[in-house]
Amino acid sequence: MRIRTLLLAGALALAAAGCSDTADSTSSDAKPSQSSSGPDAGDQFLAKVHARSFASWATAGPTDQELLMLPPEWCLELKGGHSVDYLLGDHAAAYPIGPEWGTKRPDANELLLLGVSTHCPEFRDQVTEELRATGQY
Repeated sequence: MRIRTLLLAGALALAAAGCSDTADSTSSDAKPSQSSSGPDAGDQFLAKVHARSFASWATAGPTDQELLMLPPEWCLELKGGHSVDYLLGDHAAAYPIGPEWGTKRPDANELLLLGVSTHCPEFRDQVTEELRATGQY
């Protein structure tokens, strides 16, 4: 739990830093990014999530800030050699759930794919293969 808190705090700091740079986002050295897909990965991720209506969020869903914290955490864990089951399996610290909202596993799988696609696309094939191997995609 302490690790997740630290990761979430770090993700919030990154998101806040990204929000403060509104002038020119075309410069690759404008701010450090954990994303390999560029500084606008968060915007791309949110656009994809907003375009997709997740059934498990019908009554209550995460805020954009809560959503933005997930992909950097997932990418960090994948870079550390962890599996999808580690990220989203039973009692996983990186599962997309909050105090007022929850995400059913099929939606969590799709959300993970969206996040990986925008923030660390080098892991998309791995994630897709793992989900297919378990019959979850």
